[in-house]
Amino acid sequence: MTTEPAFVGAKIALIGEGRVLTHLRDDLPELPFAGCWDFPGGGREGGETAAECALRELREEYGLILPEERLIWRRDYASHHVPGGRAVFFGGRIAPEEISRIVFGDEGQYWEMMPIPDFLNHARAVPYLQARLSDFLA
Repeated sequence: MTTEPAFVGAKIALIGEGRVLTHLRDDLPELPFAGCWDFPGGGREGGETAAECALRELREEYGLILPEERLIWRRDYASHHVPGGRAVFFGGRIAPEEISRIVFGDEGQYWEMMPIPDFLNHARAVPYLQARLSDFLA
């Protein structure tokens, strides 16, 4: 594993056929953005890079293994969860055959390939992810 300057976590917006891969977060009071629509991703483990973090979370949450080359866009942002922390947001593409191989893990209620406009306008989408998806699409 290679290292890079400290970051606390990473998320990925995977787009396919006008839709984005999402899941509905568990509705537990201790969770930030409980019961909201979210993207694959999560907190950094050990010395992993941002791409390794995002792709590990994708594997754990959706059972998908994608190569790093599939991450076609990256931007760093201030973390919403860790004061002074940095979060990395990736954009990428997902193919229909990959969608058909999803095996949803035990985090979240269920997953959906949500139409992009629906996510961008959803009252229960994680708000900062709506903004970051807009950045990626621009």
